[in-house]
Amino acid sequence: MAQRPLILQSRLLRKLCPLHTYGPRSITTSASTSPSNSAWSVPPTNIDSADDQVARLAAQPLHHLTLSDLVRHGRPPLSTHALLSSANFTLSLLPIRLAHRIHALRNLPFIVVSNPHIARIYNNYLHSLGTLLPLAHSPITSLAAETAFTDLMADLVQTHANTIPVLARGFLECRRYIAPVDVTRFLDEHLRARIGTRLIAEQHIALHLSSQPHCGDTPAPPPTHIGVIDTRLSPVAVLRHCETFVGELCELKYGVRPSLVVNGAVDTTLAHVPTHLEYILTELLKNAFRATIESGREREPVEVTIAESPANPYPSELDTIHKGRSEVEGESFDSGAGPPTSVTIRIRDRGGGISPVHLPHIWGYSFTTFSDEDIGPDMGGGNGTIDALNTLSKSGGEGSSLAGLGYGLPLGRAYAEYFGGGVAVQSLWGWGTDVFLRLRGLGRA
Repeated sequence: MAQRPLILQSRLLRKLCPLHTYGPRSITTSASTSPSNSAWSVPPTNIDSADDQVARLAAQPLHHLTLSDLVRHGRPPLSTHALLSSANFTLSLLPIRLAHRIHALRNLPFIVVSNPHIARIYNNYLHSLGTLLPLAHSPITSLAAETAFTDLMADLVQTHANTIPVLARGFLECRRYIAPVDVTRFLDEHLRARIGTRLIAEQHIALHLSSQPHCGDTPAPPPTHIGVIDTRLSPVAVLRHCETFVGELCELKYGVRPSLVVNGAVDTTLAHVPTHLEYILTELLKNAFRATIESGREREPVEVTIAESPANPYPSELDTIHKGRSEVEGESFDSGAGPPTSVTIRIRDRGGGISPVHLPHIWGYSFTTFSDEDIGPDMGGGNGTIDALNTLSKSGGEGSSLAGLGYGLPLGRAYAEYFGGGVAVQSLWGWGTDVFLRLRGLGRA
């Protein structure tokens, strides 16, 4: 079965570039209990006055993540100065972000936070904050300390890799005790915050992997990449990869797969995060393919049209990056982003459309689409993600084009909106559905 190679795996860091701790700034977390093995009522932390620390950090405003933040350190391989600057910038942002999430979890009703799955997420955040705060008192000034810090970032990414399915199960079990509107509000905020936090950590990991001499066995990043950003990302290339992945799932489940026809501006590119676009397109194709097959119209192709918008009348951050060159330690670099690009992708299927009963709820987190019997013991465990086949095949309600826990569309929209895009759905009940995905060159979030 096709894999999804665009997603950065933190384990790759340890496999290709074994990290070690050195000298007086060695990072050790032995005083902190592993969050996955701790009782929820005893949060694992080695911080004195943890409540005061969390309250102080949560009161600080969040830094609005921008493209210039992600590419400010230059194109890899980075100089020592730039790499240390990236590490310190990352360290300056993450504790505040983690504290905001801890504060939000504490504000949930006590009976909800008492759920072991939601408590596990709370413990993960508190544990991660406990490992970062001791480092925030002084800057990272050596490559040895930067390497150890990057190892910590890899652990942080891995620790929070399964946040979504674990929260899904927790809120599903607590659906009697919290209103759906409150769940949607919490998850909208939480998932958007998680996107930024993960992006910050993975950007530094990617810059480290492509900059350190001891990572000689690591494949060189494509010349268009700056960390996790592809400045010449081809939507068609990502679309074809997602088509293969979802198509094989359909063959496994249904024995058939719909065809995919792509037209329009197939050669267009834009600066974006490949993993974000991959997730969005995978979820949208799951819905389109599944609806097409289950309506008995698998011979009807799913049509994808790509349109590049005319010149943007609203200048974005990419204008500045394209027109000039950024100075990094006296050396200039060209982002290679080209003119700011806005792209719209329409995915059209003949799957019968979305029932008027379900249409008003497609942007909510549809926990009631699972019955209690549908909650398997492996959900949220294993490899840290909801099994893709379960997500594709399990749904509630006849004719629904939404599957699994109902996270696909709202989370896909969160990824699209994070840098100024969006997702819109137009359903013609009895015929099919058009989904419009708007993407913009990365700007302020």
